[in-house]
Order: sequence, then structure tokens, then C-alpha cells
Amino acid sequence: MTTDQQSKEARKEEASPGNMRAIVQEAYGSADVLHEAQVPRPAIKENEVLVKVRAAGLDRGTWHVTTGLPFALRLAYGFRAPRNPVPGLDLAGTVEAVGAKVTRFAVGDQVFGSGKGSFAEYAAARENQLAHKPAGISFEQAAAVPVSACTALIALRAGGVDPGKGPGAKETKVLITGASGGVGSYAVQIAKAAGAEVTGVASAAKADLVRELGADHVIDYASRDFADGSERYDVIIDIAGNPSVSRLRRALTSSGTAVITGGEEGGSWTGSLDRQFRAVALSPFIRQRLTMIVGTQTAADLEYLAGILEAGTITPAIDRSYPLAQVPDAMRYFDAGKARGKIVITI
Repeated sequence: MTTDQQSKEARKEEASPGNMRAIVQEAYGSADVLHEAQVPRPAIKENEVLVKVRAAGLDRGTWHVTTGLPFALRLAYGFRAPRNPVPGLDLAGTVEAVGAKVTRFAVGDQVFGSGKGSFAEYAAARENQLAHKPAGISFEQAAAVPVSACTALIALRAGGVDPGKGPGAKETKVLITGASGGVGSYAVQIAKAAGAEVTGVASAAKADLVRELGADHVIDYASRDFADGSERYDVIIDIAGNPSVSRLRRALTSSGTAVITGGEEGGSWTGSLDRQFRAVALSPFIRQRLTMIVGTQTAADLEYLAGILEAGTITPAIDRSYPLAQVPDAMRYFDAGKARGKIVITI
């Protein structure tokens, strides 16, 4: 095919009403595997909504799917490459079409939640993973919420800290590792809303953000070990790093609870899952409670978060926004560990 013919074919593809701009990957790897392309708009099932994406959030789960690490996740997503070549989970946008069994949304509604392949102009999302976007926040703010805030909410509930029940956590001492990250930034705010005394663990460069989010105390992990015995906590939400089970136990009160929902320094095959499983296996034999959670996004939790967003109880901490074409740059920035809060992609 000549250069002129290739150019004509490219223009024809761009003009097709069934196509859209998207970030795609044909293999696992670093940010270098991501590139912009024209792909078909997703078809929706009877219980799904087609969302015209205005903004998408970058979260740790998307990083894992891009890199294919730990290797165990490939059992679910595909061995050599992701089955869905378009990455991205968090989204906020406008309903473009609804499936036959969708009852909660109509064309034109502004929504936020979790979808399939949100780094694109359009994405399909299940009805039960969406909520109406609060009128008082932007699409960019809404896109920074779903995965991270839902995970924080689930983790705190697992630790017995539930802002939905009022200030029931008053006097409860909560330690949050990775307090300046996506999940951590919401965990700090939600724990404070529940009335807890919150200590955040972060780098010195991000300590100011953690204080602004409402933390009562901040520990610089480079200069002090949170498990040095100087303080003990009723609840630990372990999001970042890879502290051993013994260290977590040293930092807990005799009947405290540690909730493990992260850890990026485990092996290539299982990541931090082996540590989480060890903790859960030990828990029945000790007074302390050790547990793990997997973040999920449900309509009920998203609607709850929409309410406290509207009320100003929590505010998305957005570090940077990148246009769709610069998703590889956003991924590199995220991978470098520089982000203070969330990174958002605008479409």
C-alpha cells in the first residue's frame, strides 16, 4: 500500500462514526506500551450504560493491569496481554446510551463510577457501578473518586470505622500508611469524618498534604518507624509499602485491627498477597484482628460518597491532570511515586 493510500485509509478510519480515540496496549509493560489509536466504540449489554467520558482517574489497579504485575493477575486479565486493550477504570461523564434493563439512568445524565476502558472517548459501565455525579463537583473531581474512595471506605468499615454511623469512632486511634496516595487521601478524610484520631504515614515532601487532609499527626517513614513502640493504634489501614505482619502487630493495641489493602514491594508472582494471606491465617489464633480487603465499586457506596462529596465532608486531592494523548506521561509520573493524591485524565 502506498503512502497516499495509507493516509486515505487513516482519514477514513477517523471519520467513521463507530470509532473513537482511545489509549491502547497490545502487551504488558511500562508506560511505553501505551499509545493513542482509533478503536471501535464499545457495545453495551442490557445491564450496561455507554458513557461519553469527560474525565478518567488513574489508580494503582490500572497500573497493575498495564504492567501485568504481579503475574497472578494475568489469570484474570489475559496471559500475554490484557483481553481489553483499553486501560482505565475510574470515569465521569454523560450517559450516551442505556441497555434494555437499565432503570436508574437516562441519556444525558451526568454520572461517575467504574467502567471498562475509561481512557477513551466512550466506555461501557455496569449500572450497578455508577451513581449520579453531584452537581457541585467537576467531572475531573468526580473521576478521581470511585476506585480509591470506595477502597478507603471499605477498608475503614472493615476496621470498624464507619462515618455512616456518626462519630462512633471517637477516641479511636487510626494509623494510615500511604496517607498521601489515592486511597490514603480519602482514608484520612473519611476516618476524620468518623471522629477518629488519625495518624498518616507519608514522605516528608507530602506531609503538608496529609495535614491539609485532616490528619492529627504525620509520620515521615524515612525518619521514624511507625512500629517503634512509641504509639499503639486501635486500627491500622495498611495501603503502601510492605510492612511485615510482625511490624503491624507491634504497632497495634492488644485487641486492635489491621486491614491490609495494598503493598507494592512483594514478589513478581503474587505481589503482597502472600503477606495478606499469612495475616489472615494467623488472625484466628491471636487477640488482634488481621484482615484484608479487595476494593470494589458499588452503586450504594458511590451514592454514599456522592452525598459526602456534595456536603464537603471529603474533597478529591488532585495532583495533576493530563489530556488523553499524554496518558503514558501520566503513568510515568504515577510510577515514579511523585503523585500527591490523584492523577486525572481529561478527554
